[in-house]
Amino acid sequence: MPDQLKNNLTRLMTAIKDGDGPGINAAMGAVDSELESNRAGLHPQLVHFLEQRSYAKALLFLGGAEDIPVGRCGGRAGREDQ
Repeated sequence: MPDQLKNNLTRLMTAIKDGDGPGINAAMGAVDSELESNRAGLHPQLVHFLEQRSYAKALLFLGGAEDIPVGRCGGRAGREDQ
């Protein structure tokens, strides 16, 4: 499952970079379908990234990165006003 999800996320990011609308729609649909089908078996942080459409962060997570940047939802550290 993680390999399939990673492949679909990679396809999505490539389609976004290439401005391929149909490719974006197809890959996003595949990612959303995998999320819904496998939600219970996915790490909560990965689910969060996918729900928030933080696809680059999801790819970093699947690649084993430990220094994923904190986003706006990351509490005080993620806020610009703090």
